[in-house]
Parts: sequence; C-alpha cells; structure tokens
Amino acid sequence: MEHFQVHDPAFHTLTGDAPKLELLLEKDYPFAHEAGVFIPEKNELFITSGQLVDAAGRRRVQISKIIFRQDGSVQSEEISCPSVEMANGGVNYNEQKWLVCAQGSGSGPGGLYFVDIDPPYKAEPVVADFYGRPFNAVNDVVVHSDGSIWFTDPCYGFDGGFKPKPRLPNQVYRYDPTTRGIRAMADGFGRPNGICFSPDEKTVYVTDTDWIRGLGNLDDTRAATIYAFDVQHYAGQPFLTNRRLFAFCDTGIPDGIKCDMDGNVYSGCGDGVHVWSAGGVLLGKIRVRGGVANFCFGRSGEMFLLNETRLWRAQLAGTVRGALLKL
Repeated sequence: MEHFQVHDPAFHTLTGDAPKLELLLEKDYPFAHEAGVFIPEKNELFITSGQLVDAAGRRRVQISKIIFRQDGSVQSEEISCPSVEMANGGVNYNEQKWLVCAQGSGSGPGGLYFVDIDPPYKAEPVVADFYGRPFNAVNDVVVHSDGSIWFTDPCYGFDGGFKPKPRLPNQVYRYDPTTRGIRAMADGFGRPNGICFSPDEKTVYVTDTDWIRGLGNLDDTRAATIYAFDVQHYAGQPFLTNRRLFAFCDTGIPDGIKCDMDGNVYSGCGDGVHVWSAGGVLLGKIRVRGGVANFCFGRSGEMFLLNETRLWRAQLAGTVRGALLKL
C-alpha cells in the first residue's frame, strides 16, 4: 500500500485488498503528458506528449498510441497528425474516432479535431473559433450523452510564449456538432483546465490551474482548485448554476479529472492522483513521484497514469468503473 495513501476509510472500498501500481513504459522524453484515451475494442491507448523542441528550436507535441498485446507486452507507436498543432487533452467519441484538443501555434489555429483511431489517423477539424474570435489554447474536452462537446480554453499558449495575446476570456464552452452552435458556459476562472461530468450528468467539474502560468510563474495564493456546477435547463437549453468550490489541491494543481460510476472524483495532481467523494471529502491518493497530469480508466478498476517520462498502470478494486466508458 506504499503508493496508496488513505485519508478516509472509504478509500479502502476503492482500492480493494491488494491495489497495485505497475510501471508499463519509460522513455527519455516526456511522451506521456496528456489525453489518455483508452480504446477498449482495440486494447489501445492514445496519449500526447509534453512540449518537445527540435534542433531548430521549433516546439511540437507528439501523439502516440500505446498497444497492449495479448501476451502482456506493451508497445508504443508515434503517429502523425500534422494539422493538430500542440495537441493536449482528448476523449473517446465513437468507434471510429476520438476527439483531441489542439492548442495551436502562432501561425496555426487551435481548436478541436476528430482523429481516426486507425491508420493513417486522418484528422478532421471540428471547431476552431468562437464566431470568428480564435480560441486561446483549447486544453481538455468531454462529450455529453446528448452529443454536445464541452471543453476548456485557458490562455496557456500565451503564457508559454507560443500563441499571441488572447482574444477571449478563460472560459468553458459547449459545442453542438449537429447545429454547429457554440455557447460560452462558464467564466471567472484563472486558467480552466480539466473537465468532466458526474455519472448522472447533473454536475460538471472544472479544474482551475491558475497556480502556474508559465515557466516558473507559480503563486501559492492562486487557484489550484476544482469547481462544481449544477447542470440545469432553461428554455430547453443547459446552463451551469450553483458554482461552488469542490476541492483544493494541496500539492501542485488538479489537472485532468474523471469520475467513477459511484460519483467519486479523481484528478491528476502534483504528487499523483487524488480521489474525493462526491461530497468533496479527500478519500486518498495514488502516490506517483513527479505527479500525474492526466489519466484514464481502463477495465475493472484499471487506470493508466501519465507521468511525463513514465506510463503507469494502477489497479484498484475490480468493482471500480470509470464513468466515461463504464467498463
């Protein structure tokens, strides 16, 4: 249990009697930073790297596919999606495609892209602007059961020096791929980052990672916070109401965020994955040195943790199921 830190006895229900943390892959560059999109039909995982710099000083992000073989071996394959610049978060979409966030560059647009799960991994733009005003640096995304796509757009591209001055506030958006309509759903953040729904989709969780704004620009008085919102309908449309502080992260920032089917909330933080009850009580932590930016659930309590130069697999109780895939 050395990697599983208990803060509330209820955490034992999630970990089971014999939780495990296993190193799957390690490389000499930060290949495992964001996304974490598990494709159960193919037993594969799409991930995005941290920022890489080539010999000419150009920045890029590499998308990789992790392949889990039947013999237990794990392989990685770098894939090419040149139109998706500075890829970041991602989520499952359907049996043929997954959704990835593109932060963009000084010359190329950011936004959302569909990417085929099979070679040659064709990328198709979904939305790149808010009625003509370009997004800042789209960061993370989730899909509602009604087909709408919800995503965050912090100005980390400007903070990082690879995007121009923002033309939009730091906000959360909802895009309807059927009508192609887009709405701003929530504002007032420092840097909105991870986003997920509760299993019943009555609550939206958004992480605010304003604690860090650029290389070395840290401030312990800024938000490292998860906010919760109620989803309510007016005139047939969803609105986010009753904004409340759900949790504050004691180490680093709460980055990627997911729920399990029991409503517990998981977030990648500076010392691993923190787990809270639906009532905001810190249940425990999956401790990983160097922290976890993002992660995803696999099958029956399996989790894949992205730790920059390392990819880990955590095994919780077999009864734990992620709310995205419900496996």
